[in-house]
Amino acid sequence: MKKSRTIVQTLSNSADASRAPAGETGSGRSFVGVGVSPGRIIGPVLLMPTAVREPAVGEQLAEGTSSEEASAALRTAAKAVQTDLTARSASASGTGREVLEATALMANDPMLVKGAVKLINNGASPERAIWDAAASVAEMLHNLGGYMAERATDVLDVRGRIVAELRGVPAPGIPYSDSPFILVAEDLAPADTATLDPAKVIALVTSSGGPQSHTAIIARALGLPAVVAAVGVDALTDGTRIFVDGAAGTILVNPGAAEVALAKAWETSTAARAVFDGTGRLQDGHLVPLLSNVGGAKDAVKAAAAGAEGVGLLRTEFCFLERDTEPSITEQVEAYRGVFDAFPGKKVVVRTLDAGADKPLPFLTDASEPNPALGVRGYRTDFTSPGVLERQLSAIAQAAEGSEANVWVMAPMISTAEEAEHFASLCSAAGLATPGVMVEVPSAALTAASILEHVDFVSLGTNDLTQYAMAADRQLGPLSALNTPWQPAVLQLIRLTVNGSHDEGHNKPVGVCGEAAADPALAVVLVGLGVATLSMTARALSAVAAVLASVTLAEAQQLAKLALTAHSATDARRLVREKLPILDALGL
Repeated sequence: MKKSRTIVQTLSNSADASRAPAGETGSGRSFVGVGVSPGRIIGPVLLMPTAVREPAVGEQLAEGTSSEEASAALRTAAKAVQTDLTARSASASGTGREVLEATALMANDPMLVKGAVKLINNGASPERAIWDAAASVAEMLHNLGGYMAERATDVLDVRGRIVAELRGVPAPGIPYSDSPFILVAEDLAPADTATLDPAKVIALVTSSGGPQSHTAIIARALGLPAVVAAVGVDALTDGTRIFVDGAAGTILVNPGAAEVALAKAWETSTAARAVFDGTGRLQDGHLVPLLSNVGGAKDAVKAAAAGAEGVGLLRTEFCFLERDTEPSITEQVEAYRGVFDAFPGKKVVVRTLDAGADKPLPFLTDASEPNPALGVRGYRTDFTSPGVLERQLSAIAQAAEGSEANVWVMAPMISTAEEAEHFASLCSAAGLATPGVMVEVPSAALTAASILEHVDFVSLGTNDLTQYAMAADRQLGPLSALNTPWQPAVLQLIRLTVNGSHDEGHNKPVGVCGEAAADPALAVVLVGLGVATLSMTARALSAVAAVLASVTLAEAQQLAKLALTAHSATDARRLVREKLPILDALGL
């Protein structure tokens, strides 16, 4: 207890001491967006190149250019792209290196280049030739399905790079730089983030996207300050020096002394709270276990090293993605065991396969659904592909048998008490003693009491709960104001879920494993609403712990009431943050 208080006081003092005198702020333009990952940082801008424009249909060879000259130019461009990607892969690591190496091979693929040369010989320009040849190869791969279909995206990426090389313009994707920079883009696709080097990209700013977009989630996972939905930032030019406040959601061009001081204070406070002591608690000693969301054994090892008190969400999709067939039970057992072994004697909550929507699987989901977010996803895949879920539960049970971890299991996309009962029966048949469900659908929050008659716990997935409650796609920037868990309606659903956990004498735990738990201010509100545990990216543990340690349970409950009765999400966030001055002191 005394240790946490000391850390909080040290951080507050160091931040206060680093503040610059009033009036020494930068004099440049400013932009306002949605802060999705805290941090105050200054650096030069590098813009994400715009998408390569498609050559005109039927574009022919330029007058006076022979097919031999055009073919040679194409081969030279393809080789240059391959060389560039190979060089970049040498300095990358992990998934990023694998992606770059695979794309480099595709850049000079004989089938792709020969197909383009054939079109050039028929009179097409090299740009149009590579565009059409790549489209044909991508279609062929797509039709093969499974893993090969996933490679179609690589072909189209290479196509854009070769066309850019032929035109002498920047290639699409994350720009390369020898020195650190702030990446400014319209938005980032999942493929873009595979090559994002956090040692070089020190902050993210996008003009589109929302608080639950892929960009926001990856920024929090990497611990990068980030602002999304900042309209107009696309107009900035490379090299422009800006100040980014990832908590306030503000960007300032040409920062002054005050911003420099704030950036230095953030660096100091980050170093001071780099270590979480492994026990989440409030100022009065009320315990709030802080768990981590993980996507595999490597994540679990890092989370354990960061002090996580267990795993609140194991995303089992890591076993299934980029496959055209279901992994065997043996493969799954090995994968899950790696996570369980990282947390001996501690709770590990396993979410069964959450396929569908933005995580399609060729052997399990239907990519032609008109509205995948409302389609066959998560637990619902058992309706159309019975057996996959039962085999997964069997694998989890086998992995748990040889582990010291306390394994809990929950199903995503549960909508009714009947579904919860069925899932619990499957867990029982597999020998898993602690079944639970995700509360992501408003109907589950409204009927939590009935659902908890059949399972032992629930965990709130605030990302999807917000999306469904507000009828707002979480990837869309124009809807970012709606798509925030600070919405009073979403907080009311959380309150109803907690109340349902106490009805009928249940007294069963309610946790949060959505992105809301990583917001230190919202974490206080969640505890005040009665949430028992919080699970987040490991990088957020120390910040959330520091803020929780600054309030009592009674104070958290009062702040929860403020948020619940606010007229808007903006008011809710502002009212709560005004009562938590530690947030500003720490740049959170």
